[in-house]
Amino acid sequence: MLFLGEDLLAWLVLAMGAALALGTLLALVRPRAETPEGELARPPLGRSVVMIAIGTIAALWGLASLLR
Repeated sequence: MLFLGEDLLAWLVLAMGAALALGTLLALVRPRAETPEGELARPPLGRSVVMIAIGTIAALWGLASLLR
């Protein structure tokens, strides 16, 4: 018997992918109000879209692995 079950990797991929996609999306929707000197007020759009796409693909892959 494996620690936390047979589907541990699928659960981890689902959790990390969803966190990456949702966290990046929320950073785009609601950026920080105040920024210290030298930091960006809003994340770059191109990089954010790529990270949302990677996170979504990973989350869907993990979900598909769990539902198989």
